[in-house]
Amino acid sequence: MKHFLAIDLGAESGRAMLGTLAGGKLALEELHRFPNTPVRVPAGLYWDTFRLFHEILQGLGVAGRERKLKLDGIGIDTWGVDFGLVGADGALVDNPRHYRDARNNRMMERAFAIVPKPEIFAHTGLQFMQFNTLYPLLATKLNAPHVLSVADRLLFMPDLFNYWLTGVARSELTIASTSQFYNPAKKRWATELLEKFGLPTSVLAEIVQPGTLLGPVRPEVAEAAGIGDVPVYATACHDTAAAVAAVPAEGGDWCYISSGTWSLMGLELDEPVINDQVLDLTLTNEIGAEGKVRLLKNIAGLWLLQECRRAWALEGREYSYPELAALAAEARPFSAIIQPDAFLEPGNLPERINAFCASTGQKPPAQPGEMSRAILESLALRYRQVLESLEALLGRRIKVIHIVGGGSKNQLLNQLVADATNRTVVAGPSEATAAGNVLVQAMGAGVLSGLKEAREVVRRSFEVTVLEPRSTQGWDAAYRIFCGQR
Repeated sequence: MKHFLAIDLGAESGRAMLGTLAGGKLALEELHRFPNTPVRVPAGLYWDTFRLFHEILQGLGVAGRERKLKLDGIGIDTWGVDFGLVGADGALVDNPRHYRDARNNRMMERAFAIVPKPEIFAHTGLQFMQFNTLYPLLATKLNAPHVLSVADRLLFMPDLFNYWLTGVARSELTIASTSQFYNPAKKRWATELLEKFGLPTSVLAEIVQPGTLLGPVRPEVAEAAGIGDVPVYATACHDTAAAVAAVPAEGGDWCYISSGTWSLMGLELDEPVINDQVLDLTLTNEIGAEGKVRLLKNIAGLWLLQECRRAWALEGREYSYPELAALAAEARPFSAIIQPDAFLEPGNLPERINAFCASTGQKPPAQPGEMSRAILESLALRYRQVLESLEALLGRRIKVIHIVGGGSKNQLLNQLVADATNRTVVAGPSEATAAGNVLVQAMGAGVLSGLKEAREVVRRSFEVTVLEPRSTQGWDAAYRIFCGQR
């Protein structure tokens, strides 16, 4: 029996998950959960980084001091792109900003004036989103050059927490690949690209593979948490890479959707695909466990429902996610169709969605149930659009869509995806990110032989729900409207 602790940090919350491997199966148990609330100050929107590390230590303490567990490893995964800058003395010289910070607005256009968009893509194979690390790093150079002048290391969020746990400063590959200055073809930092922007390359840490042993926790951490000198692994530190490692797939005719605040939809390939077609389709090449390439598309995801729920709560109308799903199931189909990726910034989502509907000649949704259904149906339509782009690139049909992550528990959305795409949907496991985190640690520790065995463990350990297309009427007409929107 082996015990691994997965620290899984998402955009809304974080948790410490105990993963126990025994008899070829994985069991997960939540030990500690905490909110992840960004902080807005006059300078911008920031992550509450020290609070997050405090909560990580609390999770370690639950495992050690409270449960008296002997841990075989610790691994941290987070969202992508965001980073902290550390000075030569190890102190933060710039607190990590939130990827939705307004300072990133229009930074891509400024970047393209320095290096043309096709050239950036040729170096990185990454889709263009204003929060890819390249653009906030450029914003730092333009707006706060003094910060870069004293920075010794750039560490992505999980790398920073790993550094605070172990004293070892490394960049794990899957998280580095979200930066838009990693070259997946050459398998190294795209230093030539950074030099063209006048950005320092000396701050880049050594890249390590997922599953790499970084070292034991620092003595003061071990003593405070009561865990001993537990090894810390650079697991698949990007949460999507961890989730994809736990997709219970077999064969090759499948794609995945890691469903949560964001929806990450894509394929698992052996090599990156960097050409004009991928650029035109706005797909991205990120790296996964065992060096696999995740050719995928970022989609706004359940963020829209989260923001609407938050806005309704401020008005005194509290709804749980199951309540919103029930209201959406009862609402009239196709009352409004929106573009999910048009709503990336926080604030007044119901009002902004209504404005979008009015501008496109649609009746704005009047009730939370109608709004929720419009969001879920529009997400399903977006998945169909991305699915078709992936199939066009592959030149073959994808038969199965695996939906993993927290969003896999939304059975209405899963059924809408099956209906919209006319494909079989396999939903689960919902805890794919934590499972993948643990399994990649176990691979690094030599407990599992590799990704194939890890997925066998997933299939033995977690129940999934299989959904077939049930009601395809109306979807083709809705899809034509969706594709015709600008």
